[in-house]
Amino acid sequence: MIALAVRVARDALHGSSEPAWWLVDPGAPCHDGAMAKSVDLAGGSGYAVEDSRLRTSPPDVLRLAGEPLPLTIPGRIYVCGITPYDVTHLGHASTFVWADVVARVIRMTGVDTILTRNVTDVDDVLTRAAAERGRPYDEFGLTQEYFFDRDMAALHVRPPTHAPHARHHIEHVVRLASALLAAGAAYERDGHVFFRGADVPGTVGLSRDDALALSSEYGDRPDDVLRDDPFDVAVWHPAATGDPAWPSPWGPGRPGWHAECAAMALATLGGVVDVLAGGADLAFPHHAYQVAMARAAVGATPFARRQVRVGTVGLDGLKMAKSTGNLVLVSDLLRGTSGAAVRLMLLDRRWNEAWDYRPNALRDASRLLEDLYIAAGSRGASAAAVIGVRAALLDDLDVPTAVRIAVEEGGDAARQVIRTLALQ
Repeated sequence: MIALAVRVARDALHGSSEPAWWLVDPGAPCHDGAMAKSVDLAGGSGYAVEDSRLRTSPPDVLRLAGEPLPLTIPGRIYVCGITPYDVTHLGHASTFVWADVVARVIRMTGVDTILTRNVTDVDDVLTRAAAERGRPYDEFGLTQEYFFDRDMAALHVRPPTHAPHARHHIEHVVRLASALLAAGAAYERDGHVFFRGADVPGTVGLSRDDALALSSEYGDRPDDVLRDDPFDVAVWHPAATGDPAWPSPWGPGRPGWHAECAAMALATLGGVVDVLAGGADLAFPHHAYQVAMARAAVGATPFARRQVRVGTVGLDGLKMAKSTGNLVLVSDLLRGTSGAAVRLMLLDRRWNEAWDYRPNALRDASRLLEDLYIAAGSRGASAAAVIGVRAALLDDLDVPTAVRIAVEEGGDAARQVIRTLALQ
């Protein structure tokens, strides 16, 4: 096959609006969407394949979290994943379905994605849950992951490109701690490595009192007398007796929660991510410290170009959480309805909207999905309707508007929504 890189590179550099052509041997097969023809060339003739994917018209740009997000290839997405100690509830599912939609809409623009969704399998709650059942923490965690993955598959969530486990990234956390120490952003004390976090609450606009309350709620121990400041957090700390531990320059121990995610993001995606996604309740302290540690270690600003903090799901006015027991389990919902209907229920709102689950919401989503299928069965649809659907999805993932256009206009517009949002 004759190489074609010269023509493609020249057109890209000079902004040519002409189609890109690949030179091929006569009789060579063409890929989907390409067209071969004979052309006259300087020095002779040959065959060329027009590739519509290489046209130089301006690419679609996703607007996310209120700002345009121009992307290189690939788009890099980090999703804060599960601590695998219990079943998957609707609040979990909402986060991961929305993260999946972010990736799908980016791919709709022609940009491939690399998505990392971590597994926090070094954590006190997992260790306790496994001990209560008389099982090793890693074995118990893998069992819970199986059930989680089954639920995600039923909701049409694509498997992540990378699914790093904290216990497999201990060396990365040790190197992160060493980098933070070398940069003066951390200090060692009595087998601990603490990240200097006095400025972190200000990065997310929290008052001192609110930040202290959240730090205590999420187990960051701001009252620990070993720390120079209440907002310093552990990158590494000694393990309690009977808990998993690994060797380190500061003695046997284990990673801190925020450091785990910072290290896994850096290991799988590099020094900058395009999208950092997770539940709204992770904004502080978790995401704030994850971002601060990564920035301090590698010097990249911003570490996360956009943050998608998915609105919390409640039940009877309280946030859905394992600790309170007010849960609606995905597996229970799937016994009576399709995964596509549950998925549409989660998506039929703005992604940052907090909401309460009620049974009628699932019934409404099932009816809306049926309307969408009926609309998709009609022929045609105006080009304007397809453009409108794409524009809505590119406008901060406005799924309700895209679905409304699809149902009203039908045809290609409805099929675009079903395909992009994985509602088949």
